[in-house]
Amino acid sequence: MEYVKLGRTGLEVSRICLGCMTYGDPDKGTHAWSLNEEDSRPLLRQAIEAGINFLDTANTYSNGSSEEIVGRAIKDFARRDDIVLATKVFNRMRPGPNGAGLSRKAIFDEIDNSLRRLGTDYVDLYQIHRWDYTTPIEETLEALHDVVKAGKARYIGASSMYSWQFAKAIYTSRLNGWTEFVSMQDHLNLLYREEEREMLPFCEDQKIAVIPWSPLARGRLTRDWDEATARTESDEFGKTLYTQAVEADHKIVDAVGAIARARGIARAQVATAWILQKSAVTAPIIGASKPGHITDAVASLAVKLTPEEIEALESPYIPHGVAGFK
Repeated sequence: MEYVKLGRTGLEVSRICLGCMTYGDPDKGTHAWSLNEEDSRPLLRQAIEAGINFLDTANTYSNGSSEEIVGRAIKDFARRDDIVLATKVFNRMRPGPNGAGLSRKAIFDEIDNSLRRLGTDYVDLYQIHRWDYTTPIEETLEALHDVVKAGKARYIGASSMYSWQFAKAIYTSRLNGWTEFVSMQDHLNLLYREEEREMLPFCEDQKIAVIPWSPLARGRLTRDWDEATARTESDEFGKTLYTQAVEADHKIVDAVGAIARARGIARAQVATAWILQKSAVTAPIIGASKPGHITDAVASLAVKLTPEEIEALESPYIPHGVAGFK
């Protein structure tokens, strides 16, 4: 395993981050394809034993049960101090007023709920899952600053939003002497590269870590174009992401397959190697529902694509509209 600093911080994270949305009670929330605890634990253990120290979950995944499963696995398979644990806040956790969003009340309530479910006194990275258009950013940022000062989070990060919003948040924190976001978890893969226009250059300039979600495009980059899975059939959010440029996307998927066959490696290794060679990227967030997914993610660190291969993967791409947070 390789380790790098998380942006401008001194925190060391594995070059592969394990996304834990896959692990949760399938009867809770909207992820019917998630794995129950019995099936999740071997994968979490495999990832930790492979040297992956960076685990990412969220309060909303399977209505909190993902945090519970991850927390128990860390307790059983690792020392807490060896793990960089990340979770998120924003999405609705209960009906009625104050059950979602980034108000001071919501943040204070949800950090305590997440810590309880995770079975820990602190998280290493506390992230806002989306931009809250109904709460002043000053209120959100001061509340996050207070969470850090209370020792409940070591660092704070953000997820998908417009670049101007992220820049506004960074500027507001600096203006007030508050804790700044150190990471951006955004949507980036071979089928969706719009973040290359503004967000990646901004993060690289400001030395902010980039930890992309869906680097394999919900698995579309790992299989033949027409091949379906149980997740593709039931993942309602995923169905909204990759419908804008079907012809171009098909060519990219075919290019991934051709390079994988020529090299004798899995397609996932090719797609992950592509995102790892982006200079702004710190650690892609890989979901794993099978042992081979973790094996391929780790193996991708040794795959160095040639300029010709990168050109073959990138050339079919055409501009897309915003997808993943609008």
